[in-house]
Amino acid sequence: MRLVPTNCVKEGSKLGRDINNEKGSILLKKGISLTSSLLEKIEASGVYMIYIDDKYSNIEINDIIRPELRQKAMFAIKDTFQSMEKINNSLLQENINFQKKIIAKSMEKYVSSLRDVSKKIIEEILSNRSLMINLVDIKNIDNYTYEHSLNVAILSLVLSIESKLPKSDLYKIFIGALLHDIGKAFLPASITKKKGPLTDEEAEFMEKHTQLGYDYLKESYGIDPKSRLVCLQHHELSDGSGYPSGHYSSQIHKFSKIVAIANVYDEMTSDTPDSRALPPNEVIEFLYASAGTIFDFDLVEMFCRKINPYPEGTLVELSNKKIGIVKSVNINFPLRPIIKIFEARKSINQLKEIDLMKETNITILKIKYEDPDTEIK
Repeated sequence: MRLVPTNCVKEGSKLGRDINNEKGSILLKKGISLTSSLLEKIEASGVYMIYIDDKYSNIEINDIIRPELRQKAMFAIKDTFQSMEKINNSLLQENINFQKKIIAKSMEKYVSSLRDVSKKIIEEILSNRSLMINLVDIKNIDNYTYEHSLNVAILSLVLSIESKLPKSDLYKIFIGALLHDIGKAFLPASITKKKGPLTDEEAEFMEKHTQLGYDYLKESYGIDPKSRLVCLQHHELSDGSGYPSGHYSSQIHKFSKIVAIANVYDEMTSDTPDSRALPPNEVIEFLYASAGTIFDFDLVEMFCRKINPYPEGTLVELSNKKIGIVKSVNINFPLRPIIKIFEARKSINQLKEIDLMKETNITILKIKYEDPDTEIK
């Protein structure tokens, strides 16, 4: 199974994982043979990356949490955001203090739902000893905000576990990460759902979501102050170039530093209304380059050890111009996996292996999505 941009998929390829629409219903079931019309339908639905089964990889890529738990969590987040948007729009003409109290009261049942699903996810991830994150969810652009919130929470949780935060803090940072973008529910849809780049004025208005979310959560019962702070500070950067306050590293809470890294990683590896996803390896390189300046150095180092940009079965192009397939990952060094090198007239089982931890003069240049030119039996 390989994750491939929809526009790179060849006709006749087999779909490797179900595709759901924005409501969670199955759009296409795995195993179906993909035609040009189906591929056009997939792209039109806002899905730009899909899994295919082909001769290069028959390995199932597993998520860090069960698919049914991921879906339950995503819909809990979606219900929360959409309800806040609906209530906010209906009360725009009311007294602002009265409005806050009404919204805060309505939030109680959603906080309970989020707590329930958060507990299940945290327990499931704590029981997973490997804690390597694969890029496994097929994202629908119409659900970007909700899927992004869940991904940021999961990534933040893994980094929190790696940095040895106590279990009581795991719940606080997870809830904070789930709600880090809740302030967007109080912004006009013309800005939050705009397709294409924001104007300078719109971008400045968008930045208000951190303060709006923080102010709103202050009115909500049962949200820990550290969780609220994540909402306020997740765009603050260690060099003072972030917002809303331009804080430097010593003024930013550790929870917020963790969520900032997870937020940037998921944003850059996702298709959004105004940009296409970058490969995970490129984003990891960006994080390493930014470590010690805009992001906390130690946290970036820990985070990048837990992200697997090259899951088993990924096709890659190497610096020696060879094409290979990832056989296995070197734990704690995911950028240096073990590779099988393609050769003409040899089956995959006959291919020579190289370990990039030992072959230090060879690097991975990029993920390859098209079929290799080398003949494979």
